[in-house]
Amino acid sequence: MRLGVLDVGSNTVHLLVVDAHVGAHPTPMHDDRSVLRLAEHVGEDGKLSKAGERTLLNAVLRAKQQAAEQRCDELLAFVTSAIREADNGAAVLRRVREQTGVDLQVLTGEDEARLTFLAVRRWFGWSAGRLLVLDIGGGSLELATGIDEDPDVALSVPLGAGRMTRRFLPDAETGGRPDLKALAALEEHAAEVLAPVGDKLRAAGEPDLVAATSKTFRTLARLAGAAPSGAGLRTPRGMTATGLTQVRGFVSRIEATALAELQGVSAQRAHQVPAGAVVAQAAMRAVDVTSVRICPWALREGVILRRMDQLEGA
Repeated sequence: MRLGVLDVGSNTVHLLVVDAHVGAHPTPMHDDRSVLRLAEHVGEDGKLSKAGERTLLNAVLRAKQQAAEQRCDELLAFVTSAIREADNGAAVLRRVREQTGVDLQVLTGEDEARLTFLAVRRWFGWSAGRLLVLDIGGGSLELATGIDEDPDVALSVPLGAGRMTRRFLPDAETGGRPDLKALAALEEHAAEVLAPVGDKLRAAGEPDLVAATSKTFRTLARLAGAAPSGAGLRTPRGMTATGLTQVRGFVSRIEATALAELQGVSAQRAHQVPAGAVVAQAAMRAVDVTSVRICPWALREGVILRRMDQLEGA
């Protein structure tokens, strides 16, 4: 069957269309994304603005049309931290459903961690042993560990690259160079938030393989010397703690406009790379790992795999 997955995140609205069959590898057939930065449309009152709601509505209508053109049998649509945390999020989703017919499901942070873990487990297989998965999104950081397909521990903390940029590095959003004192403050904050998280994950058992996923980790790994996307999906990629330290030092001393010109860096997210590097470094330190493998599958693939499992059970 052909499935469409619509992921409404803090930074982007991403439609992925795949041909999926029970027991088979999901084959990507169509990929489209819009950079909305919905989190930036949430005001000091905690509500998504009318302008933000309009951009979301238009993006959902566009995705629905594309899913129809791609002849999708089903459209799986979900939202993560930006709408989940908005005080008027439920009302916004109700209006979107009434005007588009698309029912956007709200995923909790733990849901994100568990579904991403499932995708990573399927990618690396049972031979990976106990897995530890790190996933930096725009609004939150998800961490999970386990020996099976469902993790023993699944956690989410508000340390997304976009959120931390807005809080600690607002000047970076205009293309400037990040403030080193602000980066140090972010590092201290991330370490404090992750201390109890690291304790829980280490208590669950030492991982045999540590995997990282998400656009932020892929960008950092590319800057650290990992193979470019053109090398193919199955080309092994990784990043060491030493390599990440070097990348952090580099991105901390360059303007976001210049960083955006480098290969492997998205122009729309270049300003978030310094904060993402600090959070990635803090996360690796909290769980006491010296290297990570980069996994190309993440939350969207997890949603697809969970749906196929449900169909097989039915």
